[in-house]
Amino acid sequence: MNLQFFPSRQLAFYMAKLFVLRSLAVLAALVVILMTLDLLGESGKILAQPGNGDAELWRYVSLRIPQLIARFLPFSVLLGTLITLATLNQHSEIVSMKAAGISAHQIIAPLVLASLAIAALSFTFNERVVTRATATLSAWEKVDYGPVPRDTGMIPNVWVRHGDDLILARRVTGSGNATRLRDVTIYERAREGTSLVSIIDAKSGRPRGDGWWFEHASRFDVAAGTVTAIPAMASQQGLDPTQFTLADVSAGEQDFATLRDSIRQLKVAGRPTTALETGLWHKLSGPLSAVLMPLLAAVAAFGLARAGQLMVRAVIGMALGFAYFVADNFAIAMGDLGAYPPLLAAWAPFALFLLIGETVLIRTEE
Repeated sequence: MNLQFFPSRQLAFYMAKLFVLRSLAVLAALVVILMTLDLLGESGKILAQPGNGDAELWRYVSLRIPQLIARFLPFSVLLGTLITLATLNQHSEIVSMKAAGISAHQIIAPLVLASLAIAALSFTFNERVVTRATATLSAWEKVDYGPVPRDTGMIPNVWVRHGDDLILARRVTGSGNATRLRDVTIYERAREGTSLVSIIDAKSGRPRGDGWWFEHASRFDVAAGTVTAIPAMASQQGLDPTQFTLADVSAGEQDFATLRDSIRQLKVAGRPTTALETGLWHKLSGPLSAVLMPLLAAVAAFGLARAGQLMVRAVIGMALGFAYFVADNFAIAMGDLGAYPPLLAAWAPFALFLLIGETVLIRTEE
């Protein structure tokens, strides 16, 4: 019985090379097809903007391709594994390996090791390229593919809830104690937010002590129907300035370290962070899904090809892989809604299908 993890260096390199090349070929084909279809749908919107031409189309392609690579890399690894193992089985190479005393786990081991390297590269690519491309493309889409305004550090139309009150700051600049609000409207409510008491309009607001100092304000009393001018007033005790400056945080537009820091600041400000925490953990579990694909598709490697069941086994392996993606998307959606804890939403599908893949491999071959 061969107890080595890899049967031989030459055989491991041979299988890993086949696996990586086929996975990359599938990924390239998927990206070209999907990018072409996506560009057909978006080219009209891009060219509708005055001044846009071929350069803007190529810019859209350069920003969209990293997203497609990140999204469909696990699919490509799944299909690459199926093609590799089905080909080896059809040419009786798997039979030769098993006749030499190589176990099923040793046959799959080079593919798992190669997929670990792919997962590491995928994580790095997502952190360094995809997040920046996503942020740039999102900003460009918000202006209908027109000129993106220069970042002035001003955040428009920020809504914040503090207790029962609602606060609208039409312009927010600065951060921390240097946060400044312009054209502020405060909706003071009672009875757990079911009854409007008054509306306060202020030209400006700034942090002062544990609360806020508003200037050039007026207060409309809903019950009395009267308006009172207030030169300056203190209000909203305990309202953290970060609730205004962290109004729009997207997990797909920030790298792991930045997103973790944003979540920490949002928690300090009392903001909900469940969806962002789910996205944070999925930045790790997402790339690692590539490691599952050789295990889930391994069913295509075993069984005699001449028995006529090779296609059936390949379909079973594909079904297991796509079932994982369905379960993963469902868990992430439940995590975003708060139905699942973030850690469970990101890692439960991975753990479940790791056990399923191992069970299928043992039951069918070992």
